[in-house]
Amino acid sequence: MKNILFICSRNKWRSLTAETIYKNHSEIHVKSAGTENSARVKVTSKLLVWADLIFVMEKHHKEKLNEKFPEETKNAEIIFLEIPDNYKFMDKELIEEIQLSVSSYLQ
Repeated sequence: MKNILFICSRNKWRSLTAETIYKNHSEIHVKSAGTENSARVKVTSKLLVWADLIFVMEKHHKEKLNEKFPEETKNAEIIFLEIPDNYKFMDKELIEEIQLSVSSYLQ
């Protein structure tokens, strides 16, 4: 079973939507977090070490992770999804975009 972590800025819309979509998936465990101090769940060293695969919504999220957690991210598999902060929680288009971007990694 793979551990998957989704990361955006505040963990309110994009990464939380991704976690919600996949939380009942039979072959993966999912969590989500945010890079900002105001995040609902803030990304931690422990979360990064837990994850087998990390999906970030934007390039700056990966940069922040590398900057703040150099040890935890140096061998981590971090995939940049290119999903801008243009959506609300469980927005239909956001769900489609996440599923399209992530599905090939979950095969």
